[in-house]
Amino acid sequence: MNKFSRTLAFAAVLLPTIAAAQNPHLDLPDFRSLARNASDSVNISLGPWLLHFAGSLVSDKDPDKAGAKQLLAGIDSIQVRSYEFSSDSAYSAADLDTVRRQLEAPGWTALLQSRDQQKGERVDIYVMRDADRTKGFALIASEPRQVTIVNITGSIDLASLPALERQLHLPAMQLPVHDTTNPHSATMPSL
Repeated sequence: MNKFSRTLAFAAVLLPTIAAAQNPHLDLPDFRSLARNASDSVNISLGPWLLHFAGSLVSDKDPDKAGAKQLLAGIDSIQVRSYEFSSDSAYSAADLDTVRRQLEAPGWTALLQSRDQQKGERVDIYVMRDADRTKGFALIASEPRQVTIVNITGSIDLASLPALERQLHLPAMQLPVHDTTNPHSATMPSL
């Protein structure tokens, strides 16, 4: 086998692995045990067909709605899993570690990682970009009584996410914002 043939064979074997590593769609675990123990839960999985259908129902006449419609046109899928519990530590870190490990794959870049050990709060926000285009967005937020995971795939304008939340009545994504007067504090306002 000559050098070119070996290189081609090697590339053919690795190409599916490389392509899979660049996939912005996260494989979320079943989370049945979390849903069973939760006092409140949200489970949303919207694929391309349903997103296109939702976009067709949004009016072009209202500028805010038109922006949401344009945002929907670029999105391939939305997954939201959110669980609220009536007691602390109703879930284990292992429940979220399988998702966090996927965000270590090539292509994902951490935008924000916030930890408050005293309050038991942790927020991770990642994006996957291809040149100037965002291909994926992931948020994992946990605190003692609540866990939220959001995964959005497709061409995403991150500044437009609040409009999408309002139009699709999605749970508000909580992002930490640091108080400029106290660099060690973080509050959790909605986007």
